[in-house]
Amino acid sequence: MMVPMSPASRIGVIICSTRPARVGPTVADWTMQQTSGRDGADYELIDLAEMGLPLLDEPQPAASRKYTKEHTRRWASKIEPLDGFVFVAPEYNRGIPGALKNALDFLYVEWNNKAAGLVVYGSSGGLRAAEQLKLVLAELQVTTVRNQVSLSIYDDMTNFTEMSPRDYQSRNASSMLDQLERYTDALRMMRTTT
Repeated sequence: MMVPMSPASRIGVIICSTRPARVGPTVADWTMQQTSGRDGADYELIDLAEMGLPLLDEPQPAASRKYTKEHTRRWASKIEPLDGFVFVAPEYNRGIPGALKNALDFLYVEWNNKAAGLVVYGSSGGLRAAEQLKLVLAELQVTTVRNQVSLSIYDDMTNFTEMSPRDYQSRNASSMLDQLERYTDALRMMRTTT
């Protein structure tokens, strides 16, 4: 008996900076290029700047799912159907952007039991933002994969804005995506059998 093929996992590539003149879309475009030709998942670009989330304004904790605001319901409907995420996040003042933390805090159940990969960037390669983001994601029950991409604005960009990544960065992205797709599939199976 043939087992029917399940549809490919859906992974959102999230641009985590919302400020004007940001480099996030450029890094996200490069990230999306790295997903080209892969058949392990379907990738979708999501820009936090387009979501229009104000500072957290829901009266109930996110775990209750008692959303009262249209922007929260819109954000939840964007995140809930996804099986995994790639967070394209800059490092601001040794941490993640406030807009990202705010967006994460709006939801809870929609993040649970999913996997995430990180593409971080900054003067120190975004490493401190990555560590901070992993702590927040762990509380949201998001499993971050070990492999990640850490881009230096000095060594992987020209004029701090144009992507000119060192050769090995594409290999880093490929290994991160390989791992993310495996974890995403495993967690999706777990979510559908419980």
